[in-house]
Amino acid sequence: MTATPGPDDRTSLLDHDRRFFDALIAADADTLRILLSDDFLLVGVADGSIATKHDLLGAVSSGALTFPAIDSFPDEAIVRRVGDTGLVVGRTSMNFTAPDGTTFTAASRYTHVFTTTPATQGWRLTSAQGTEIKPG
Repeated sequence: MTATPGPDDRTSLLDHDRRFFDALIAADADTLRILLSDDFLLVGVADGSIATKHDLLGAVSSGALTFPAIDSFPDEAIVRRVGDTGLVVGRTSMNFTAPDGTTFTAASRYTHVFTTTPATQGWRLTSAQGTEIKPG
């Protein structure tokens, strides 16, 4: 059963999305620790690699992974809610430096999966996957 989110759900999910991107830009591991579920998984846009919450926090905290810029387009986002799961399909333009020192610039389409439970008292980002949008 797919449900269209109410205005409060859309606003809340897009706010969490923005806070995630802002925390990446700011290298704010403390905020990421709160925003991400304990079983968070990230599929990298550059190479399809998988990173856990622990991996991402470590890379961001150490400065091995940096995000000088992430532009998102919330007005274009498709937001859905299914029970205790929120889905955001959006678009970004980002610059980042990988742990091996390579820099990467990409336009991407992403899917963020948020979950909520009484224990978490709010949305937590559980899964994120980006797909590069090739020019042309």
